Amino acid sequence: MGNTAAIEIDSVILNFSPTSLQVLNAVLAVVMFSIALELKPSDFKRLVQAPRALLTGLFSQFILLPALTFCLVLLTKPQPSIALGLMLVAACPGGNISNFITHRAGGNSALSVSLTAFSTVSAIVLTPANIAFWGSLYGPTREILRQTSIDPVSVAITVGLMLVLPLCLGMLLNVRKPDVSARLRKPLQYLSMAIFIAFVVLALAANWSLFLQYATAVAALVFIHNGLALGGGFAAATIAGLSSFDRRAITIETGIQNSGLGLILIFGFFEGLGGMAVVAAFWGMWHIISGISLAGVMARRPLPQTV
Repeated sequence: MGNTAAIEIDSVILNFSPTSLQVLNAVLAVVMFSIALELKPSDFKRLVQAPRALLTGLFSQFILLPALTFCLVLLTKPQPSIALGLMLVAACPGGNISNFITHRAGGNSALSVSLTAFSTVSAIVLTPANIAFWGSLYGPTREILRQTSIDPVSVAITVGLMLVLPLCLGMLLNVRKPDVSARLRKPLQYLSMAIFIAFVVLALAANWSLFLQYATAVAALVFIHNGLALGGGFAAATIAGLSSFDRRAITIETGIQNSGLGLILIFGFFEGLGGMAVVAAFWGMWHIISGISLAGVMARRPLPQTV
């Protein structure tokens, strides 16, 4: 059944209505707005003045992870839509829940929040560029890109409106009305994450039989892919000579991808192509499990006194 499932998955179109897509857009915008309520322009200035941790995180996120993903695809040769799904997830910015997980791990939460913000802004250019570049290097995924004629400008506009605009508005409110942003911050974060999790659960329920049928075709690849992301982030931060405090943030930031954005791009530009959607949905569940588990292990290991 495994081979049959792998063959048929490219022709599967999941049930995901335009209304559902709009809801997911709105939820992710609220999540980004709530994260931005913790940011000020001075946070960015501080990182620019001491940029090693920031540059290491962005390198790990947008260069190392897509390259590792391409190597994984070459080694395993999955079905084309599964391969492109892995590439697309790797091209997305860090996931919003990474900030919560970094805090639980005892890592540098300020660096995590700033990396999420920087990677989100960078995603306007780097996400469509990575999808186009790495996807075009592998014959089967190049054919999907040719058939869908994905427009990098349209992807950039989608990312900008859904993620960057709320980020800027949240920062503006935090600067102009810090008392209001302080009151809104935690309730909005908890509410938006609860709605996001509920949305994923409902979307999976609507496609549960299909998901069960085809999840086995991607489960092992997602486990390995997520492991490469976490390991790659840790290795990059270690080679860069960063402190354990920063290393935990970069490890988690690289291993937690914005799979919600991935789903929006899949349904907006690839017509809900089955292998891609199953990969992004499975990532959306697994990276939370692996991230929180890793945070639990890290939290039990005290950091050196000098961080």
